[in-house]
Amino acid sequence: MISIYIHQNGDTTCADSIDPDWLRPGSPVTLWVDLAAPAPEESAILNDVFHFHPLAVEDALSAIHHPKIEAYDGYLYLILHGIDFRVEEHWFATRDVDFFLGPNYLVTVHDGSSRSITALKRVCDKHDRILGEGAAALLHRIVDSMVDHYRPEIESLEEHMNVLEDQAVLGEKPDLVRDILALKRDLGSLRRVLIPQRDAVGRLARREFAIINDELTYRFRDVYDHILRLSDEASLLQDRVTGILDAYLSTISNRLNRVMKVLTVMSTIFLPLTVLTGMWGMNVPLPEFPGGETAQFWWISGVMVMITAVMLTLFRRNGWL
Repeated sequence: MISIYIHQNGDTTCADSIDPDWLRPGSPVTLWVDLAAPAPEESAILNDVFHFHPLAVEDALSAIHHPKIEAYDGYLYLILHGIDFRVEEHWFATRDVDFFLGPNYLVTVHDGSSRSITALKRVCDKHDRILGEGAAALLHRIVDSMVDHYRPEIESLEEHMNVLEDQAVLGEKPDLVRDILALKRDLGSLRRVLIPQRDAVGRLARREFAIINDELTYRFRDVYDHILRLSDEASLLQDRVTGILDAYLSTISNRLNRVMKVLTVMSTIFLPLTVLTGMWGMNVPLPEFPGGETAQFWWISGVMVMITAVMLTLFRRNGWL
């Protein structure tokens, strides 16, 4: 679906088509074209109207790419990732949004799940200042909103990590490795997105491109600082989940050691008892205890109890129990 918004003479309105005069240098019109899950005939506008580079158009219409920024003749091409809030299989996922920024226009291409763009589209024609500040300022609004949406998701990951940490230390859940590894995978995906995204936004904050003026440079610097904090937190969380995994494996190992210690003590106790019963169970003459045949069972049982008591006492005195 294509949405076209124009700002001219202080008013923002929706349009059904694009006038080529709007794209000419010095045009008084600020144009925003949003392509949400575009069909092939809708995406043709990128080549036929805007005449973007074929490689940039191919990247914009293909599968997910890593965040990046590229300068072309007269415009910037930018790929950023937003949080996919609809995902149910994992705790974390992202969707890429492609931006084409020109002197007086902004073209956004996404799969229709961007909350930031959807929110701006709802109020764009009601608040003229959104497009009135220019295309680059509109880009900043979208990017800033996309980055803001990372915060609650990272907090959700941290809360989930707190639960896993308690379960790992207390050993409340027997099969916790799968959940820990899934969380570790999500944090790895988060870092793989945030680090290149931080670098891309950092280029917008360094006065590297003439299309970004000094005022917007300061705004993008604030967004860059926000992403920098998020990437640092992602690194700390990934180190923490590694510690949780180590703690859980140590808990499992300690529990196994306790079980093995009990089994070893039982085996050690029964070893002399087995020898004793085996000797008196042989069909050969053996020395007898006093009291006749009826007392032999009680003598042997008493000896076995005494051996067990002595061995348990020695084990406890040596700290093996």
